[in-house]
Order: sequence, then C-alpha cells, then structure tokens
Amino acid sequence: MNNNSSNNTETATGSQQSNGGAVKEKYHSKAQTDPHITPEMLKPKYWHLWLASWVLRSVLWLPYPVFMTIGRIMGYISMFIVPRRRRISEQNFRLAFPDMSDQEIKKLTTEHFANCGMGIFETGMAWYWPEWRLKKLVHIDPEELEKAKELAASGKGIVVLTCHFVTLELMARIYGTNIKKGVGVYRPNDNPVMEYMQVKGRTRSNLYLVDRKEVRPIVKALIKGLPIWYAPDQDYGQRLPHVFAPFFGVKDAATVTGTAGFAKVKNTVVQPSYSIRLPGFKGYRLVVKDILPDFPKGNDYEDALTCNQAVEKMISDALPQYMWLHRRFKTTPDGSDRYHNI
Repeated sequence: MNNNSSNNTETATGSQQSNGGAVKEKYHSKAQTDPHITPEMLKPKYWHLWLASWVLRSVLWLPYPVFMTIGRIMGYISMFIVPRRRRISEQNFRLAFPDMSDQEIKKLTTEHFANCGMGIFETGMAWYWPEWRLKKLVHIDPEELEKAKELAASGKGIVVLTCHFVTLELMARIYGTNIKKGVGVYRPNDNPVMEYMQVKGRTRSNLYLVDRKEVRPIVKALIKGLPIWYAPDQDYGQRLPHVFAPFFGVKDAATVTGTAGFAKVKNTVVQPSYSIRLPGFKGYRLVVKDILPDFPKGNDYEDALTCNQAVEKMISDALPQYMWLHRRFKTTPDGSDRYHNI
C-alpha cells in the first residue's frame, strides 16, 4: 500500500524536482488540523475580524429573503468600492463570450456582483447555520441522490469535480450532509483568525481539510474511498502543472492537470457536482452528475478539455453565480497580458 501511495502521489503531481534536477525545498503547510483560539488571535489587530464574524452571525438570524436582499445591495455597492474587480469581470466576459455586446456585459457584471454580495451570507450559512434551517432550502433530484449515495457506498475514491460558484461553500456542506462526508482541498490563510474561521466552518460538514499543495493526504483519502472536493477552474499560473485547453471562448486557457492525476489513483472516479441558487428565494439545487466515462484518457490536453467542458456546463446553468472576479485567463502561451491597463 505504501508503494502504491508513493507512486500515485508522483503521478498526481509530477516530479518533485525542478527543471534543473535539484530537489525542491520541502513545503511547510500553514493548514490547521486542530483549530483553536490562541492568545495571539485575541490581539487588537484581529478585533475587526471577530466583530465582522459576530455581525455576520447576527444578520443570519434574519429571515432568509431579508439578508439575501441586503447581500444584493452590498454587491451593487462593491462594484464602486473595488472597480478593478469589476473591470476584470468585464474583461473575463469579453474573452469568454466574444459575441456578447458591451451592454450585455455590463448588465451581466452588475448581476454578478449582486450574486457575490449574496455569496458572503451564503458562506456564513454554510459555516454557521443549524442543519434544521438549511435543509428546508435544499433540493436534490431523487434519482441523482440515489445514484450518488450508491457510489459513495461503493468504497471508491471520488474526485468531486466542481467549480468556483459563489455557493461553493454551501455545495460542500450540502453534499457532505446528504451524500457522504469527505475531504476539502483548500488554500490555508496566512491570517490565523481567518484560517481558524474557515477550517472550523468547513469541517462542519467535512471530515477534514488538506492543503492543495500537499498531495499525499489527498491520495490517501482517495485510497480510503473518501470524496474530495476539487475545483480546477482557476488560473494558478506557474505554481501548478497545467496545459492550455479551450474554455468557453478562450482557446488556450491554462488548465491544471490535477483532476486527471488524482483520477489515476486506484479505484477512483470523477463525479461532477455543483450547487446553484434558485430564483425567488426558493433555496438551492444540488446537482450530482454521472461519473466521467473513460477518464482519464492519459493525454493531458484531452483530459483537461474534458474537465473544462464539464465545468462549462456547470457555469452555463447559472452564469452570474460563477466567480468571474478572478483573472481566469491571465496565463498565456506567449506571455502576453490579457488584462493590461486593468
């Protein structure tokens, strides 16, 4: 088992050596495995974070439509507070949907920021809401749920392929509560208070979290037959192995190869899943698709294309709810800048 685990780790990430052949310095993760409050976290420089957490928890006791309306308003206001993020979003829409008019882009950007504002409270719901309150808003197709539970009970490792919707935190909790608790792959926060909050919040419905840069714990979780939540839809630059593959209107979008790498772990499958907010304050729909057939194929480009196409279908289901704030297309084959003067 140890040998297989070692081989799978290398397969998932590639060589641990640099191009020159030298072994890279061992990475020391800042992830908290047993989060607790320390005296350092009570210093005045962190008081604003504790206050923000208290305010968020307090607002969440309001009726759902009320605080979600507040979220929309906050999102509209944020367009003027962070104009650079607004311009990045508009540029992402131009790149991804070249046939979209300027008027359509501005309208979609406005709606997107409204969704981001609501996403703040949805993160709070995922971290703080009691189960009895959340379950009233969850909708899952019975057939999809039955298939997902059968797969979860099969003992196979499951790479839950998802993407960065503003409802991502809720998706992980809904999946973990209704199907099977699993392992979250995340980026540790340098701020100890923020790290404490996100680990405590996310492990409410997860077994534990692992640093996205530490592959061995992810592989071990898959070998144990656990689900891991993996969102490969962002541009991580040169930090992670990637290839250039089509993503919406961009024919050479940098796409990480980790999904196929983890799928090579013995007895592991890839299952697309995501959640979207329903209109009219009706709650959330968890979508659980069938596993990707014949995946991975062994060709990095083809496997990346398959993942991108799966993510495209997710995003198309709720376009404004996807996180367009990030520079999704910043890495280019020729080093050119798609976001110059932004």
